[in-house]
Amino acid sequence: MIDSTIDQHLPTLRPSMNVVLLSGGMDSCVTLAYAVAEGGEIAALHVNYGQRTQERELRAFNDICDVYNVQRRLVVDISHLAAIGGSSLTDPAMPVSDYGAEGAVIPSSYVPFRNANILAIAVSWAEVLGANSIWIGAVEEDSSGYPDCRESFFRAFEAMIDEGTRPETKIRIRTPVLHSSKADIVREGQRMGAPLHLTWSCYRNSDVPCGTCDSCVLRARGFEQAGVEDAG
Repeated sequence: MIDSTIDQHLPTLRPSMNVVLLSGGMDSCVTLAYAVAEGGEIAALHVNYGQRTQERELRAFNDICDVYNVQRRLVVDISHLAAIGGSSLTDPAMPVSDYGAEGAVIPSSYVPFRNANILAIAVSWAEVLGANSIWIGAVEEDSSGYPDCRESFFRAFEAMIDEGTRPETKIRIRTPVLHSSKADIVREGQRMGAPLHLTWSCYRNSDVPCGTCDSCVLRARGFEQAGVEDAG
């Protein structure tokens, strides 16, 4: 079930066009499944930002889009985030830590203000397309503690959209898995027939998942707690 208090702050709409941020991971895959189930046209956005597994994530994006027959796709390069650095996902000199090894509130895999950069691109595209919903598979409760995955961040960004777009533009940020655990996401993915086997989660590798980074461990835990075998 879609669970986001952000959605409660605006009237219920049935969008004719949905911009869906699709990284290629299982959270965004299930988010796409929700958008498809609600109806309307889908415009899928993928962003390459110089991450270690960029090519593998792009492949997952296209594979998932093919399953849902998404014709309108946009792939954007913002590799300046890699040039800026500050994250083990984009800086080869910074090792990707094993899950729980850092003990930091914000792990080194956090890409500074990444979601704001990505959402800004999505808003530009949504305004051109006349879309009134942007879907993002952010997870607040069962994630690595990234500050740009919090409900307060998305509410603030919605206010910024209202301030910075045409008066007639009304764009909602939809976060259907924001308050879900990874196990919940796996269960919902199974229920909706989402192609979780095509998704990619590993932060380190593009061939075989390392099994020890934050994303790999959280994914494995989710499938285990849901009682589902991970075919990915």
